[in-house]
Amino acid sequence: MGQTMGQNRVLHFAKALLPDGWHSQVNITLAGGLIKAVKADCAPPEGCERHGVAIPGMPNLHSHAFQRAMAGLAEYRSADGDDFWSWRDLMYRLASTIAPDQLRKIAAMAQIEMLESGFTRVGEFHYLHHDLSGRRFGNLSEMSNAIFAAASDTGIAITHLPVFYAHGGFDGAAPTEAQARFVCNLDEFAHLLELCREGAADLPDAVVGLAPHSLRAVAPKELGALEELAGDGPIHIHIAEQLREVADCRSALGTTPVRWLLDNTSVGSRWCLVHATHVDVGEVLDMARSGAVVGLCPITEANLGDGIFPARAFMEAGGRFGVGSDSNVRIDMAEELRILEYGQRLSLQNRNIMTSRKFLSNGRSLLESALHGGWQALGVEGGIRPGASADLVALREDVLVCGARGDDALVDQLVFSAGSRAIDRVWRRGRLVVSGGRHVMRDQVEGEYRAVLKALIT
Repeated sequence: MGQTMGQNRVLHFAKALLPDGWHSQVNITLAGGLIKAVKADCAPPEGCERHGVAIPGMPNLHSHAFQRAMAGLAEYRSADGDDFWSWRDLMYRLASTIAPDQLRKIAAMAQIEMLESGFTRVGEFHYLHHDLSGRRFGNLSEMSNAIFAAASDTGIAITHLPVFYAHGGFDGAAPTEAQARFVCNLDEFAHLLELCREGAADLPDAVVGLAPHSLRAVAPKELGALEELAGDGPIHIHIAEQLREVADCRSALGTTPVRWLLDNTSVGSRWCLVHATHVDVGEVLDMARSGAVVGLCPITEANLGDGIFPARAFMEAGGRFGVGSDSNVRIDMAEELRILEYGQRLSLQNRNIMTSRKFLSNGRSLLESALHGGWQALGVEGGIRPGASADLVALREDVLVCGARGDDALVDQLVFSAGSRAIDRVWRRGRLVVSGGRHVMRDQVEGEYRAVLKALIT
Protein backbone atom coordinates (compact mmCIF):
# COMPACT_ATOMS: atom_id res chain seq x y z
CA MET A 1 0.00 0.00 0.00
CA GLY A 2 1.32 3.44 -0.89
CA GLN A 3 5.00 4.14 -1.30
CA THR A 4 7.84 2.02 0.02
CA MET A 5 9.64 3.35 3.05
CA GLY A 6 13.32 4.00 2.40
CA GLN A 7 16.19 4.81 4.69
CA ASN A 8 16.80 8.46 5.55
CA ARG A 9 14.09 9.83 3.28
CA VAL A 10 13.63 13.59 3.66
CA LEU A 11 10.38 15.54 3.47
CA HIS A 12 10.73 19.32 3.23
CA PHE A 13 7.92 21.62 4.39
CA ALA A 14 7.62 25.36 3.96
CA LYS A 15 6.10 25.44 7.45
CA ALA A 16 5.66 22.82 10.16
CA LEU A 17 4.01 22.81 13.58
CA LEU A 18 6.69 21.39 15.88
CA PRO A 19 6.41 20.80 19.64
CA ASP A 20 7.73 24.31 20.38
CA GLY A 21 5.64 26.03 17.73
CA TRP A 22 5.74 26.98 14.06
CA HIS A 23 8.97 26.81 12.09
CA SER A 24 9.81 27.56 8.48
CA GLN A 25 11.79 25.60 5.89
CA VAL A 26 11.73 22.35 7.84
CA ASN A 27 13.49 19.14 6.80
CA ILE A 28 12.03 16.02 8.37
CA THR A 29 14.18 12.92 8.00
CA LEU A 30 12.37 9.57 8.12
CA ALA A 31 13.83 6.13 8.71
CA GLY A 32 12.06 2.87 9.49
CA GLY A 33 8.71 4.61 9.89
CA LEU A 34 10.02 6.98 12.57
CA ILE A 35 11.14 10.58 12.52
CA LYS A 36 14.92 10.48 12.71
CA ALA A 37 15.65 14.21 12.63
CA VAL A 38 13.87 17.57 12.38
CA LYS A 39 15.75 20.67 11.27
CA ALA A 40 14.29 24.10 10.63
CA ASP A 41 15.55 27.01 8.55
CA CYS A 42 17.15 24.60 6.09
CA ALA A 43 17.26 24.49 2.34
CA PRO A 44 15.60 21.39 0.87
CA PRO A 45 18.19 18.74 -0.02
CA GLU A 46 18.42 17.75 -3.65
CA GLY A 47 15.80 15.21 -4.69
CA CYS A 48 13.66 15.46 -1.54
CA GLU A 49 9.87 15.71 -1.52
CA ARG A 50 8.68 19.28 -1.06
CA HIS A 51 5.36 20.22 0.51
CA GLY A 52 3.57 23.16 2.09
CA VAL A 53 2.35 23.04 5.68
CA ALA A 54 2.79 20.10 8.08
CA ILE A 55 0.87 19.39 11.27
CA PRO A 56 0.94 16.23 13.40
CA GLY A 57 -1.61 13.51 12.69
CA MET A 58 -4.58 13.73 15.06
CA PRO A 59 -5.58 10.85 17.39
CA ASN A 60 -9.24 9.78 17.22
CA LEU A 61 -9.79 8.59 20.77
CA HIS A 62 -13.23 6.98 20.45
CA SER A 63 -14.72 4.96 17.59
CA HIS A 64 -17.26 2.18 17.13
CA ALA A 65 -16.26 1.17 13.60
CA PHE A 66 -19.29 -1.02 12.85
CA GLN A 67 -21.68 1.90 13.36
CA ARG A 68 -20.33 3.51 10.19
CA ALA A 69 -22.75 1.18 8.38
CA MET A 70 -25.78 3.05 9.77
CA ALA A 71 -24.53 6.57 9.07
CA GLY A 72 -27.41 8.66 7.75
CA LEU A 73 -29.89 5.80 8.16
CA ALA A 74 -31.35 6.76 11.54
CA GLU A 75 -32.74 10.19 10.64
CA TYR A 76 -36.41 9.28 10.13
CA ARG A 77 -38.72 10.29 12.99
CA SER A 78 -40.79 7.52 14.52
CA ALA A 79 -44.36 7.99 15.71
CA ASP A 80 -43.26 7.97 19.38
CA GLY A 81 -40.42 10.45 18.85
CA ASP A 82 -36.70 9.75 18.95
CA ASP A 83 -33.89 9.96 21.48
CA PHE A 84 -30.64 8.20 22.31
CA TRP A 85 -32.46 5.08 23.50
CA SER A 86 -34.54 4.66 20.35
CA TRP A 87 -31.37 5.19 18.31
CA ARG A 88 -29.72 2.47 20.41
CA ASP A 89 -32.46 0.02 19.46
CA LEU A 90 -31.69 0.64 15.78
CA MET A 91 -27.97 0.24 16.45
CA TYR A 92 -28.60 -3.09 18.19
CA ARG A 93 -30.45 -4.34 15.11
CA LEU A 94 -27.45 -3.50 12.96
CA ALA A 95 -25.06 -5.10 15.46
CA SER A 96 -26.99 -8.37 15.23
CA THR A 97 -26.31 -8.72 11.48
CA ILE A 98 -22.59 -8.09 10.93
CA ALA A 99 -20.23 -11.00 10.24
CA PRO A 100 -16.44 -10.78 10.68
CA ASP A 101 -15.53 -10.14 7.04
CA GLN A 102 -18.28 -7.53 6.78
CA LEU A 103 -16.87 -5.83 9.88
CA ARG A 104 -13.42 -5.75 8.27
CA LYS A 105 -14.81 -3.94 5.22
CA ILE A 106 -16.92 -1.51 7.24
CA ALA A 107 -13.99 -0.72 9.54
CA ALA A 108 -11.69 -0.20 6.56
CA MET A 109 -14.08 2.37 5.10
CA ALA A 110 -14.28 4.22 8.42
CA GLN A 111 -10.51 4.17 8.81
CA ILE A 112 -9.98 5.51 5.30
CA GLU A 113 -12.29 8.44 6.04
CA MET A 114 -10.41 9.05 9.28
CA LEU A 115 -7.07 9.18 7.50
CA GLU A 116 -8.44 11.44 4.78
CA SER A 117 -9.57 13.95 7.40
CA GLY A 118 -6.27 13.95 9.32
CA PHE A 119 -6.82 11.27 11.98
CA THR A 120 -3.81 8.91 12.02
CA ARG A 121 -4.58 6.76 15.09
CA VAL A 122 -7.92 5.41 16.25
CA GLY A 123 -9.07 4.22 19.66
CA GLU A 124 -11.43 1.38 18.74
CA PHE A 125 -13.93 0.88 21.58
CA HIS A 126 -14.85 -2.61 20.46
CA TYR A 127 -17.71 -4.61 21.95
CA LEU A 128 -19.00 -6.71 19.05
CA HIS A 129 -17.30 -9.94 20.21
CA HIS A 130 -19.46 -12.97 19.39
CA ASP A 131 -21.28 -14.52 16.43
CA LEU A 132 -24.69 -13.51 15.08
CA SER A 133 -26.51 -15.65 17.64
CA GLY A 134 -24.34 -14.54 20.57
CA ARG A 135 -22.37 -17.78 20.69
CA ARG A 136 -18.59 -17.73 21.10
CA PHE A 137 -16.41 -18.02 18.02
CA GLY A 138 -13.80 -20.77 18.08
CA ASN A 139 -11.32 -17.90 18.27
CA LEU A 140 -12.73 -15.46 20.81
CA SER A 141 -10.92 -12.56 19.11
CA GLU A 142 -12.44 -13.22 15.67
CA MET A 143 -14.15 -9.84 15.49
CA SER A 144 -11.17 -7.97 16.91
CA ASN A 145 -9.01 -9.66 14.29
CA ALA A 146 -11.29 -8.15 11.63
CA ILE A 147 -10.52 -4.70 13.04
CA PHE A 148 -6.79 -5.49 12.98
CA ALA A 149 -7.02 -6.70 9.38
CA ALA A 150 -8.70 -3.46 8.36
CA ALA A 151 -5.99 -1.42 10.09
CA SER A 152 -3.31 -3.47 8.34
CA ASP A 153 -4.94 -2.71 4.98
CA THR A 154 -5.58 1.00 5.52
CA GLY A 155 -2.41 1.79 7.47
CA ILE A 156 -4.08 3.56 10.39
CA ALA A 157 -2.51 3.18 13.83
CA ILE A 158 -4.73 1.47 16.36
CA THR A 159 -5.27 1.53 20.08
CA HIS A 160 -7.61 -1.40 20.56
CA LEU A 161 -9.99 -1.27 23.50
CA PRO A 162 -11.84 -4.58 23.96
CA VAL A 163 -15.00 -3.86 25.93
CA PHE A 164 -16.16 -5.70 29.03
CA TYR A 165 -19.95 -5.86 29.04
CA ALA A 166 -21.76 -8.02 31.58
CA HIS A 167 -25.12 -6.52 32.60
CA GLY A 168 -28.21 -4.90 31.18
CA GLY A 169 -28.50 -2.10 33.74
CA PHE A 170 -27.29 -0.60 37.01
CA ASP A 171 -29.36 -3.11 38.97
CA GLY A 172 -27.29 -6.00 37.63
CA ALA A 173 -30.09 -7.12 35.32
CA ALA A 174 -29.29 -9.84 32.82
CA PRO A 175 -28.28 -8.57 29.39
CA THR A 176 -31.00 -8.49 26.79
CA GLU A 177 -31.01 -10.75 23.76
CA ALA A 178 -29.88 -7.76 21.68
CA GLN A 179 -26.77 -7.46 23.87
CA ALA A 180 -25.75 -11.12 23.60
CA ARG A 181 -22.90 -10.42 21.14
CA PHE A 182 -21.26 -8.07 23.65
CA VAL A 183 -21.20 -10.15 26.83
CA CYS A 184 -18.26 -11.92 28.48
CA ASN A 185 -17.58 -13.10 31.99
CA LEU A 186 -14.28 -12.04 33.54
CA ASP A 187 -12.45 -15.27 32.65
CA GLU A 188 -13.56 -15.07 29.02
CA PHE A 189 -12.63 -11.41 28.88
CA ALA A 190 -9.15 -12.08 30.26
CA HIS A 191 -8.66 -14.66 27.50
CA LEU A 192 -10.03 -12.26 24.89
CA LEU A 193 -7.61 -9.59 26.07
CA GLU A 194 -4.69 -12.00 25.78
CA LEU A 195 -5.70 -12.95 22.24
CA CYS A 196 -6.09 -9.28 21.26
CA ARG A 197 -2.60 -8.52 22.49
CA GLU A 198 -1.28 -11.38 20.36
CA GLY A 199 -3.30 -10.26 17.33
CA ALA A 200 -2.18 -6.66 17.59
CA ALA A 201 1.49 -7.60 17.86
CA ASP A 202 1.83 -7.73 14.07
CA LEU A 203 0.66 -4.12 13.67
CA PRO A 204 3.30 -1.40 14.01
CA ASP A 205 3.04 0.55 17.31
CA ALA A 206 -0.39 -0.88 18.15
CA VAL A 207 -1.59 -0.48 21.73
CA VAL A 208 -4.12 -2.68 23.54
CA GLY A 209 -6.01 -1.31 26.51
CA LEU A 210 -9.51 -2.17 27.68
CA ALA A 211 -12.88 -0.58 28.26
CA PRO A 212 -15.50 -1.23 30.91
CA HIS A 213 -18.46 -0.31 28.73
CA SER A 214 -20.26 1.81 31.32
CA LEU A 215 -21.34 1.63 34.94
CA ARG A 216 -24.70 0.30 33.81
CA ALA A 217 -22.99 -2.66 32.08
CA VAL A 218 -20.22 -3.36 34.62
CA ALA A 219 -20.82 -4.10 38.31
CA PRO A 220 -18.71 -2.24 40.89
CA LYS A 221 -16.95 -5.44 41.99
CA GLU A 222 -15.89 -6.11 38.39
CA LEU A 223 -14.16 -2.77 37.90
CA GLY A 224 -11.30 -3.64 40.26
CA ALA A 225 -10.57 -6.83 38.33
CA LEU A 226 -10.57 -4.90 35.06
CA GLU A 227 -8.10 -2.35 36.40
CA GLU A 228 -5.72 -5.21 37.16
CA LEU A 229 -6.22 -6.80 33.73
CA ALA A 230 -5.40 -3.49 32.05
CA GLY A 231 -1.84 -3.53 33.36
CA ASP A 232 -0.29 -0.25 32.20
CA GLY A 233 -2.67 0.09 29.26
CA PRO A 234 -5.36 2.72 28.73
CA ILE A 235 -8.78 2.34 30.37
CA HIS A 236 -11.78 3.95 28.66
CA ILE A 237 -15.39 4.08 29.85
CA HIS A 238 -18.67 5.61 28.63
CA ILE A 239 -20.00 7.80 31.41
CA ALA A 240 -22.79 10.34 32.09
CA GLU A 241 -23.77 10.59 28.44
CA GLN A 242 -27.51 10.71 29.07
CA LEU A 243 -29.71 12.22 31.80
CA ARG A 244 -31.58 8.92 32.17
CA GLU A 245 -28.27 7.21 32.81
CA VAL A 246 -27.47 9.71 35.57
CA ALA A 247 -30.89 9.25 37.17
CA ASP A 248 -30.64 5.45 37.04
CA CYS A 249 -27.18 5.60 38.61
CA ARG A 250 -28.45 7.79 41.45
CA SER A 251 -31.21 5.29 42.11
CA ALA A 252 -28.91 2.25 42.09
CA LEU A 253 -25.64 3.60 43.53
CA GLY A 254 -26.77 6.66 45.44
CA THR A 255 -24.83 9.19 43.41
CA THR A 256 -23.98 10.23 39.85
CA PRO A 257 -21.82 8.08 37.53
CA VAL A 258 -18.83 10.43 37.49
CA ARG A 259 -18.91 10.96 41.26
CA TRP A 260 -19.16 7.23 41.92
CA LEU A 261 -16.26 6.47 39.57
CA LEU A 262 -14.01 9.16 41.05
CA ASP A 263 -14.76 8.04 44.61
CA ASN A 264 -14.48 4.28 44.08
CA THR A 265 -11.72 3.68 41.53
CA SER A 266 -8.20 4.90 40.89
CA VAL A 267 -9.09 7.25 38.03
CA GLY A 268 -5.89 8.82 36.78
CA SER A 269 -3.88 9.69 33.70
CA ARG A 270 -4.43 6.38 31.89
CA TRP A 271 -8.23 6.76 32.07
CA CYS A 272 -10.45 8.29 29.40
CA LEU A 273 -13.95 9.30 30.49
CA VAL A 274 -15.96 9.28 27.29
CA HIS A 275 -18.66 11.98 27.00
CA ALA A 276 -19.06 12.92 30.71
CA THR A 277 -21.73 15.26 29.36
CA HIS A 278 -23.90 15.69 32.45
CA VAL A 279 -21.62 16.75 35.29
CA ASP A 280 -21.73 19.31 38.07
CA VAL A 281 -19.12 21.89 39.04
CA GLY A 282 -17.45 19.65 41.62
CA GLU A 283 -17.19 16.80 39.16
CA VAL A 284 -15.63 19.09 36.55
CA LEU A 285 -12.95 20.17 39.02
CA ASP A 286 -12.26 16.65 40.28
CA MET A 287 -12.04 15.19 36.78
CA ALA A 288 -9.48 17.86 35.92
CA ARG A 289 -7.49 17.14 39.11
CA SER A 290 -7.48 13.40 38.40
CA GLY A 291 -5.40 13.82 35.24
CA ALA A 292 -7.84 11.70 33.23
CA VAL A 293 -8.74 12.69 29.69
CA VAL A 294 -12.35 13.47 28.82
CA GLY A 295 -13.23 12.00 25.42
CA LEU A 296 -15.51 14.39 23.54
CA CYS A 297 -17.34 13.34 20.38
CA PRO A 298 -19.12 16.53 19.32
CA ILE A 299 -20.58 15.31 16.01
CA THR A 300 -22.09 12.19 17.56
CA GLU A 301 -23.17 14.00 20.73
CA ALA A 302 -25.02 16.52 18.57
CA ASN A 303 -26.49 13.80 16.36
CA LEU A 304 -27.81 11.85 19.36
CA GLY A 305 -29.00 14.91 21.27
CA ASP A 306 -26.77 14.06 24.23
CA GLY A 307 -26.17 17.59 25.48
CA ILE A 308 -23.13 19.86 25.75
CA PHE A 309 -20.15 19.15 28.01
CA PRO A 310 -18.94 22.23 30.00
CA ALA A 311 -15.66 22.24 28.11
CA ARG A 312 -14.68 25.81 28.91
CA ALA A 313 -14.95 25.28 32.68
CA PHE A 314 -13.08 21.99 32.39
CA MET A 315 -10.32 23.60 30.34
CA GLU A 316 -9.98 26.49 32.82
CA ALA A 317 -9.59 23.93 35.62
CA GLY A 318 -6.64 22.37 33.77
CA GLY A 319 -8.62 19.49 32.31
CA ARG A 320 -7.39 17.46 29.35
CA PHE A 321 -9.59 16.43 26.45
CA GLY A 322 -9.42 14.76 23.07
CA VAL A 323 -11.94 14.16 20.31
CA GLY A 324 -13.39 11.03 18.73
CA SER A 325 -15.73 10.10 15.91
CA ASP A 326 -17.78 7.68 18.07
CA SER A 327 -20.78 6.51 15.97
CA ASN A 328 -19.00 7.57 12.77
CA VAL A 329 -22.14 9.21 11.44
CA ARG A 330 -19.72 11.71 9.89
CA ILE A 331 -15.95 11.37 10.07
CA ASP A 332 -14.17 14.72 9.94
CA MET A 333 -11.37 15.79 12.27
CA ALA A 334 -11.75 19.53 11.69
CA GLU A 335 -15.51 19.35 12.12
CA GLU A 336 -15.18 17.62 15.50
CA LEU A 337 -13.11 20.59 16.70
CA ARG A 338 -15.41 23.13 15.10
CA ILE A 339 -18.59 21.66 16.61
CA LEU A 340 -16.89 21.43 20.00
CA GLU A 341 -16.27 25.18 19.87
CA TYR A 342 -19.69 26.01 18.41
CA GLY A 343 -21.46 24.01 21.13
CA GLN A 344 -19.71 26.16 23.73
CA ARG A 345 -20.67 29.33 21.84
CA LEU A 346 -24.32 28.31 21.76
CA SER A 347 -24.27 27.39 25.44
CA LEU A 348 -22.38 30.46 26.69
CA GLN A 349 -23.59 32.91 24.00
CA ASN A 350 -20.11 34.19 23.29
CA ARG A 351 -17.31 33.63 20.78
CA ASN A 352 -13.82 32.12 20.72
CA ILE A 353 -14.48 30.12 23.87
CA MET A 354 -11.82 27.40 23.78
CA THR A 355 -8.80 29.69 23.63
CA SER A 356 -6.21 29.84 26.40
CA ARG A 357 -3.58 32.16 27.77
CA LYS A 358 -1.01 30.30 25.70
CA PHE A 359 -3.04 30.19 22.47
CA LEU A 360 -5.33 33.09 21.60
CA SER A 361 -5.96 31.40 18.26
CA ASN A 362 -9.07 29.28 18.67
CA GLY A 363 -8.04 26.72 16.06
CA ARG A 364 -4.52 26.34 17.46
CA SER A 365 -5.82 25.98 21.02
CA LEU A 366 -8.33 23.30 20.00
CA LEU A 367 -5.78 21.45 17.89
CA GLU A 368 -3.07 21.40 20.55
CA SER A 369 -5.45 20.30 23.30
CA ALA A 370 -6.94 17.50 21.21
CA LEU A 371 -3.52 16.29 20.07
CA HIS A 372 -2.06 16.02 23.57
CA GLY A 373 -5.25 14.71 25.19
CA GLY A 374 -5.69 12.15 22.42
CA TRP A 375 -2.12 10.89 22.62
CA GLN A 376 -2.43 10.48 26.37
CA ALA A 377 -5.76 8.67 26.13
CA LEU A 378 -4.47 6.27 23.47
CA GLY A 379 -1.22 5.47 25.25
CA VAL A 380 1.29 7.02 22.83
CA GLU A 381 3.59 10.00 22.50
CA GLY A 382 3.17 11.92 19.29
CA GLY A 383 4.33 15.05 17.55
CA ILE A 384 6.77 16.04 14.86
CA ARG A 385 9.91 15.22 16.82
CA PRO A 386 12.79 12.74 16.62
CA GLY A 387 11.82 9.26 17.79
CA ALA A 388 8.09 9.68 17.16
CA SER A 389 6.16 7.74 14.57
CA ALA A 390 6.14 9.63 11.27
CA ASP A 391 2.42 10.47 11.36
CA LEU A 392 2.16 13.69 9.37
CA VAL A 393 -0.55 15.70 7.67
CA ALA A 394 0.27 18.10 4.81
CA LEU A 395 -2.18 20.94 4.25
CA ARG A 396 -3.00 22.48 0.88
CA GLU A 397 -1.50 25.93 0.53
CA ASP A 398 -3.91 26.84 -2.24
CA VAL A 399 -6.90 26.82 0.13
CA LEU A 400 -5.18 28.40 3.15
CA VAL A 401 -3.78 31.90 3.59
CA CYS A 402 -1.35 32.91 6.33
CA GLY A 403 -2.98 36.00 7.76
CA ALA A 404 -1.80 39.04 9.66
CA ARG A 405 -2.05 37.16 12.95
CA GLY A 406 0.64 34.70 11.88
CA ASP A 407 0.88 31.01 11.17
CA ASP A 408 -1.89 30.05 13.60
CA ALA A 409 -4.30 31.50 11.04
CA LEU A 410 -3.62 28.37 8.99
CA VAL A 411 -5.14 26.19 11.71
CA ASP A 412 -8.02 28.61 12.26
CA GLN A 413 -8.90 28.24 8.58
CA LEU A 414 -8.51 24.47 8.69
CA VAL A 415 -10.93 24.16 11.61
CA PHE A 416 -13.45 26.91 10.89
CA SER A 417 -13.45 27.29 7.12
CA ALA A 418 -11.65 24.89 4.81
CA GLY A 419 -12.13 21.68 6.81
CA SER A 420 -11.10 18.42 5.14
CA ARG A 421 -10.76 20.23 1.82
CA ALA A 422 -7.43 21.49 3.17
CA ILE A 423 -6.00 17.98 3.68
CA ASP A 424 -3.54 17.16 0.90
CA ARG A 425 -1.33 14.27 2.01
CA VAL A 426 -1.15 12.03 5.06
CA TRP A 427 1.77 9.86 6.06
CA ARG A 428 1.25 7.17 8.63
CA ARG A 429 4.48 5.76 10.05
CA GLY A 430 6.28 7.24 7.06
CA ARG A 431 4.04 5.61 4.47
CA LEU A 432 1.98 7.82 2.19
CA VAL A 433 -1.64 6.73 2.71
CA VAL A 434 -3.49 9.82 1.46
CA SER A 435 -2.53 11.77 -1.66
CA GLY A 436 -4.50 14.65 -3.10
CA GLY A 437 -7.02 14.22 -0.29
CA ARG A 438 -7.84 10.59 -1.23
CA HIS A 439 -6.68 7.42 0.41
CA VAL A 440 -4.60 5.29 -1.93
CA MET A 441 -7.02 2.34 -1.44
CA ARG A 442 -10.27 4.29 -1.46
CA ASP A 443 -11.69 2.94 -4.72
CA GLN A 444 -11.20 -0.70 -3.74
CA VAL A 445 -12.37 -0.33 -0.14
CA GLU A 446 -15.36 1.86 -0.99
CA GLY A 447 -16.56 -0.70 -3.52
CA GLU A 448 -16.35 -3.50 -0.95
CA TYR A 449 -18.05 -1.33 1.67
CA ARG A 450 -20.97 -0.45 -0.59
CA ALA A 451 -21.52 -4.14 -1.36
CA VAL A 452 -21.63 -4.90 2.36
CA LEU A 453 -23.99 -2.02 3.03
CA LYS A 454 -26.35 -3.20 0.31
CA ALA A 455 -26.39 -6.73 1.77
CA LEU A 456 -27.07 -5.45 5.30
CA ILE A 457 -29.81 -3.01 4.38
CA THR A 458 -31.80 -5.12 1.88
